[in-house]
Formats: sequence, C-alpha cells, structure tokens
Amino acid sequence: QVQLVESGGGLVQAGGSLRLSCAASGRTFSTYGMGWFRQAPGKEREFVAAISSSGGSTSYADAVKGRFTISRDNAKNTMYLQMNSLKPEDTAVYYCARMFSFVGRSSWSRQGAYDYWGPGTQVTVSS
Repeated sequence: QVQLVESGGGLVQAGGSLRLSCAASGRTFSTYGMGWFRQAPGKEREFVAAISSSGGSTSYADAVKGRFTISRDNAKNTMYLQMNSLKPEDTAVYYCARMFSFVGRSSWSRQGAYDYWGPGTQVTVSS
C-alpha cells in the first residue's frame, strides 16, 4: 500500500511563494510518474503539473506555466511543487498523486491516470 502525504500549504499574500512537498511511502517511488492536482471551492479538481519517474520530463497546466515548478528527489521519496507569483485564483486544496504504470504523456492531465492520492493541503492566497 502506498501512502502520500502533502505538506507546505498555508496562507500567503498575492505575489508570494510557497513550496509544497509530497512524501511517499514504499520503495518504488522512483519508478512511477507523479502529479499535482488542485480543487477550489465549488469547482472540479483540475490538473496542475506532472513529472516523469526520472524527473526528466514535466508538464504543466496553462494556468500555472511559468509560475510553478514541479520537481522530485527520488533519494528522499519526495516530490515538490514550487509556486511563485501566487494569485488569489490559485486558492485550492492541492493533492499529489501517483500515476499508474506506463501512462503516456498525453494522459498525464487525466485524473483517471492516477491510482494513489494524498489527503491534500490547503493553499490560500489573499488579495
């Protein structure tokens, strides 16, 4: 059983930065792609960013491109999301998730491509 736990959320002013972490249990972290999603109040959960198992390939939603950076440290079983130039519309619960094996890049933004999810961490951006 895989457990994912997010941390690093909080309250920040617009224009500020936060770094989210996702700690994973188990010894197979380095063999799976990972992703970040978010859900704002009253809205559907949406894709934010994803990263390949090695960290060599990444993908971003247009809304965060140029402001957010996804990365991972396989030696620490941890994935990160560096969020800069935060906007009030970035306010949401942020979830990390592990991809199923052999998910093609074209499917990285689909929630159905992920099998394990963390409980989420709240990010609130004030204006």
